[in-house]
Amino acid sequence: MSYIPTHEQALEILKKYNTEDFHIQHAQTVAKVLECFAKEHDPGREDFWKTVGILHDIDFELYPDEHCVKAEEILRELDIDEEVIHAVVSHGYGICSQVEPVHYMEKVLYAVDELTGLIGAVALMRPTGMSDMTTKSVMKKFKSPSFAAGCSREVIRRGAEMLGMEVPELVTKTLEAMKS
Repeated sequence: MSYIPTHEQALEILKKYNTEDFHIQHAQTVAKVLECFAKEHDPGREDFWKTVGILHDIDFELYPDEHCVKAEEILRELDIDEEVIHAVVSHGYGICSQVEPVHYMEKVLYAVDELTGLIGAVALMRPTGMSDMTTKSVMKKFKSPSFAAGCSREVIRRGAEMLGMEVPELVTKTLEAMKS
């Protein structure tokens, strides 16, 4: 019988496949952002959204060249619910997966996965980190393709479009969530 782990259980599962602090911190950051979006768009399901955020890159540290493919295998072996698996696999849509984000939460995950990385990189460049960061400062770096080049602006744009938002609005919401 498949199940949906709590976000605490998901973190334990994640740590079985990831040992690098960066990957664990990234998962927790994405989970926090998803939780904030859930409060507004899917109240009562915050824990589910956080679970997906924690598990979204479960395979990336061990299988970067098979990202999302191995995630699906791992999550099925663990008997994780299909709703979680679909959400996790869909965040790689058009990159390493052909599973399209359908539900609002999946679209948020798709959009903020790359964006949290970009915002994190901007924070590292600032003496005050994220505390007084503005959307304008993130957008300035967003427009500089050589800055945090590994964070796909195209994926962020497509994600914002899926959500019916302009990129600055998505940046604002994600930044607010990351600061909380």
